[in-house]
Amino acid sequence: MKETLSIIMLVVFFAVMIYVGIYTRKHATDVNGFVLGGRSVGPWLTAFAFGTSYFSAVIFVGYAGQFGWKFGLASTWAGLGNAFIGSLLAWNILGRRTRIMTQKMDAKTMPDFFGKRFNSTALKVAASVIVFIFLIPYTASLYNGLSSLFNLVFHIPYWVVILVMAVLTGFYVIFGGYMATAINDFIQGIIMLFGISAVIIAVIMQNGGLVEAMKSLAVVEGDAGWSGAYSSFLGPDPLALLFVVILTSLGTWGLPQMVGKFYAIKSEKDIHKGTVISTVFAIIVAGGCYFLGGFGRLYADKVQSTPDGKLMMDTVVPSMLSTLPAIIIAVVIVLVLSASMSTLSSLVLTSSSTFTLDVIKTGKKDMTEKQQIFIMRLFIVFFIVVSAVIAIVKDSFPGITFIAQMMGVSWGALAGAFLAPFLYGLYWKKVTKSATAVCFVWGSTVAILQLVVSLAKIDMSWGGPVIKFLFSSSINSGVLAMVGGLVIVPIVSLLTKKPDEKEVNELFSCYEEKAQVAVKEHLNN
Repeated sequence: MKETLSIIMLVVFFAVMIYVGIYTRKHATDVNGFVLGGRSVGPWLTAFAFGTSYFSAVIFVGYAGQFGWKFGLASTWAGLGNAFIGSLLAWNILGRRTRIMTQKMDAKTMPDFFGKRFNSTALKVAASVIVFIFLIPYTASLYNGLSSLFNLVFHIPYWVVILVMAVLTGFYVIFGGYMATAINDFIQGIIMLFGISAVIIAVIMQNGGLVEAMKSLAVVEGDAGWSGAYSSFLGPDPLALLFVVILTSLGTWGLPQMVGKFYAIKSEKDIHKGTVISTVFAIIVAGGCYFLGGFGRLYADKVQSTPDGKLMMDTVVPSMLSTLPAIIIAVVIVLVLSASMSTLSSLVLTSSSTFTLDVIKTGKKDMTEKQQIFIMRLFIVFFIVVSAVIAIVKDSFPGITFIAQMMGVSWGALAGAFLAPFLYGLYWKKVTKSATAVCFVWGSTVAILQLVVSLAKIDMSWGGPVIKFLFSSSINSGVLAMVGGLVIVPIVSLLTKKPDEKEVNELFSCYEEKAQVAVKEHLNN
């Protein structure tokens, strides 16, 4: 029964995705249309594209299970942080200024923004290299958790699941570009909204309702050492929880695939609508995922372990779902596939456009629009193939820890390198080229150091309790990279050569341009 329902829903889902790819191919005839949808994407599509790119299967299966197990119901704060910091504040602080300035300078990618904002080809290429190095392992991580969920229904090799997902995603992105991604993200977002709501209701009802589920969780002692820790307001480890909230919420401000959504939105009023839609979406999806994960310890007897007795966190959520009705499991299969494919499509489109426009076109300036689109399509195939191969290798050879650690540090590296110079670059005229370069080095170095510490199992106690804590996980070091960048950029900017005042004033004049609007949009004084 479970298998039949799942197959029917997957066939319908795949058919819709393919149709959208074919339907939107007319929007991908030039570079602007292929990469940004012609900068004419409405608020619903943009908000859902932002949300579905934000929340992948990594959130639903990995983070929800891992942090729900560690913090209990307090992990819901991570979801609320994603909604109010990662969505609401991101749209309010970055949305309008990003849209206006990137149109003024005709920037299509984040590296392109750095190159034109600071008049530096070197910065553009350096940013592209950072994206290339750290976005591929991040892309590969999207397949995490699919194996354990699909094993609930289908007894097929993991590589088959990866292959199907990769081929289907590649098909519609190659055909329709950004517009195909945005429309499919909207459809996938609807599935995610209804799916997570259905799962939460089913799990709570299975445990006797919300009150009974809370009572059961309140008596669990677990690793915390005291009863009630996993149903408490801040959980057993508030400081660690705070770092999770900061990394997963503030980090989106520096991720190229997230910020790129603001480049494409159509108008001013669409930004206001998109802010509300995106925030509500995040409250339901992210808040719901982490809230669901908070009940993970009620299924402790079903969670799988490695041969050495270590719990497999990717099996926490699947363990919760294993006893649910067939229709709910079928919905979850489509939900997780939707979440993974929406983020995968965004990442490969970002990677291919960045590498084509900011590296290849920089060296070959006479490329035609058709040539650029053709090369971007080739790189979409390349990035999808590489990420799929990495995921398969990681699953087949779990002893290769380098891949897993690279995935862990990717988010912190990208956000640590880009967040501060991008944010300050939108608001402050005195940000310098040198400060941006230093921040690139800072974010990348912290990430690489974390990788070395994790792989070599280096004891950081020599640096004292603070250093030991900061490098105890990629989450903590990622926060260090981001917050450090926010301090470094203004300090270095004040100490280094100032940018050309005339050029900067001309660029920032885009915020002062007058626009005539109807009275219903703006009241006369």
